[in-house]
Amino acid sequence: MCGRYDLSLSPEALRDLLGVEGPAPALPPRWNVAPTQPVTVLVILGDGRRTLRAMRWGLIPSWAKDPSIGSRMINARAETLGEKPSFRDALRRRRCLIPATGFYEWRKEGRTKLPMHVRPRDGGLLTFAGLWESWTGPDGATLESCTIVTCPAGAPVDEFHERMPVILPPEARERWLAPGPLDPAEVAALLVPAPEGLLVAEPASPRVNSPANEGPDLLRG
Repeated sequence: MCGRYDLSLSPEALRDLLGVEGPAPALPPRWNVAPTQPVTVLVILGDGRRTLRAMRWGLIPSWAKDPSIGSRMINARAETLGEKPSFRDALRRRRCLIPATGFYEWRKEGRTKLPMHVRPRDGGLLTFAGLWESWTGPDGATLESCTIVTCPAGAPVDEFHERMPVILPPEARERWLAPGPLDPAEVAALLVPAPEGLLVAEPASPRVNSPANEGPDLLRG
C-alpha cells in the first residue's frame, strides 16, 4: 500500500513540470502527506484541457452514504480495479495522476517498523496512477476525492514491502488520462511496478510516523 508521500514542489513548479496552463491549487510543499488530507491531482476535462485540482485523499464513491468511507479507500489494487464496485466506474471514466516527489514505506526489524523514503534516483517528479470521484452530500455540497493505484512491489521496495504505488512514466501519462474506457489488456500493461533503477530507498526520520510532523528533516533518518 501507500499511506504517506511527499510533494516538495511549489504549485508553480508543479504546473510547469506537468505542462498545465491554468492555476494550480494553492497547497504548500509537503513532506508528510497523509490520508484524508487535501492533495493535488491532475485530470483531463471533457474538452481535453489539463487541470490541477485539490482533492481529498481517500476515494468516496458517489453512492456512499457519508464521506467516512474514504479513509478506507486511500489505495486501490491494480489487479482488481475492474471488479470492485467502489473503483469500477472511476476506472472507466475518471482516471487521474497524483504527483509526488517520493513516498514512504515501513521496513520491519523485529517488532519495530522503520520508515523508508523512496524517491527517484536522479530526483524529479513521480506521477502515481490514480482514480477520482465526485460525491454530493445531503446539503448539496460536492466533495472530490482520489485514490492511489498500487501494484506488486519492484526494486528496491520489494526488499521491505510487498506493494508500491503505480508510477506512470511520462510516455504513459497521456494514455492513462485519455477519456473513455481502456482495454483491460492496456490497463494491465500500464499498471506495473516501476522499472529497476528508477528508485532509491533511504532511512527516514521516525517523526514521519505522526501526520502532525512536517518539514524536509523528515527525509533524514
